[in-house]
Amino acid sequence: MNNISKDDVETLYKKLYKEAEEAGYHLNPDADFAKDLVKSLIVTEKRYGYPACPCRLATGKKSEDLDIICPCDYRDDDLDEFGTCYCALYVSKDVLDGKKELGSIPERRLPKGERDKMEQKKTGNIIGSTPLKLTKPVWRCKVCGYLCGRDEPPEICPICKVKKDRFERFM
Repeated sequence: MNNISKDDVETLYKKLYKEAEEAGYHLNPDADFAKDLVKSLIVTEKRYGYPACPCRLATGKKSEDLDIICPCDYRDDDLDEFGTCYCALYVSKDVLDGKKELGSIPERRLPKGERDKMEQKKTGNIIGSTPLKLTKPVWRCKVCGYLCGRDEPPEICPICKVKKDRFERFM
């Protein structure tokens, strides 16, 4: 995968930087480090057809890796708790401003067997026992939590810019 040009990396880096800042997120201020991660995203995109987190082992099956497609489902919780996401591509404002140091963080992603069990439990009424009469299904972005009521999820999340396949039916 050495055929990735510096221009390709720079183009994606600028795109991610712009999208992050517009959505209230921040890329790691160490641009060389962030660009190495961006290069890894390009590698996984070429290898699997989607940009899996460069610090996690992807299976090559998109349906099994949806939670680790960048930005991953764990980014916001990691930013809130540790000031950085697992691979450190995204950092909090405190880290960006030098008020908080980066350190290693634990893996939030459950092992596959446990993830499978969690998926099976996602049935029933989320609100409780009171049935709701909605005219449209509600879709939730698994990355940022954006909710929308429509027949299908949006092609691109208006908040964090992930694709349609990162949404789940919420209710």
